[in-house]
Amino acid sequence: MKDTMLAVVQEEAGGLLKIKEIPILGLKKNEVLVKMHYASINPSDLSFLQGSYAEKPDYPVVPGIEGSGEVIASGGGFLANLRKGKIVACTKSAHNSGTWAEYLITSASNVVPLPIGIETSAGASMLVNPLTAVAFVHLAKQGAHKVIYNNAAGGALGKMLVRLCTKNQIEIISEVRSESQAKDLENIGAKQIIDSSQPNYLEKMESVFSNLKPTLIFDAICGPKTNDLVRFAPQNSTIMPYANLSEDLSIYDSRLLLQKNIKINGFFLSNYNKEVGILKVLKNISQVKKLINNDLSTNLNKVISFKDANEAINEYRNNMSQGKILLRFQ
Repeated sequence: MKDTMLAVVQEEAGGLLKIKEIPILGLKKNEVLVKMHYASINPSDLSFLQGSYAEKPDYPVVPGIEGSGEVIASGGGFLANLRKGKIVACTKSAHNSGTWAEYLITSASNVVPLPIGIETSAGASMLVNPLTAVAFVHLAKQGAHKVIYNNAAGGALGKMLVRLCTKNQIEIISEVRSESQAKDLENIGAKQIIDSSQPNYLEKMESVFSNLKPTLIFDAICGPKTNDLVRFAPQNSTIMPYANLSEDLSIYDSRLLLQKNIKINGFFLSNYNKEVGILKVLKNISQVKKLINNDLSTNLNKVISFKDANEAINEYRNNMSQGKILLRFQ
């Protein structure tokens, strides 16, 4: 085993990424060491890099939430030993370094062996977006919501939701920001699409909300967008922020919120997983494994060496709807 590794390091919130040689720490019981093959870039990674997470990291920090690779060492414990030698999808553990490095130390419960036929590159995006999409459908069913709404729907998660909702007979309204994104969703069967690049889009949004009455509203944009949702949301609906792509504070008319009995209830995947319990999480993971090559597939845009992480971040930030950007370590 090597004592050190190359890693992508950020030294301050919003700062440029650097490639540094850092120590490989020792493994604790129930932890594994993953030799990273690929790591994905997600919207949540962009928020982390800007320092807008509620929990602030201790800098310098290795970013990265998910990826894929081979488990090459175990710190001991039944599950950790069982995972040794497996090719896995993986996520970082709380308080540990992230996936944007040659090696990752994480909890054995944070690695999922890849099914036969799943490429390691596909495994790098197998957990965050697919598990979020499955969770959204579960929440819709649990609350008996017949119509749901999702903005920032032009990316991978938005497409997964369209496919899953079609399969589960849930009507979905998808908001996108360009005509090309609208066509992409039409091509996979989306029926209700709102294009925010059109001059009359707020009028269309109001009309669609009035006619279809979505009662579960997923908000990835937040900022001023949340007030539009409060204005148009039907009585007794729930608005569920799950990102903040605008990076602005959400300001809305609280009188409307109160009078229409609208609830605002945030979604964070790790919190959801804790709330539903391990058996439900395992069931969701099993569903993801079955659907990862079709309904929960992710379009791959580019694979870029981790040594060019700043280039990769800029590419993803400017072309998020074009597909996933992966960092390559092999």
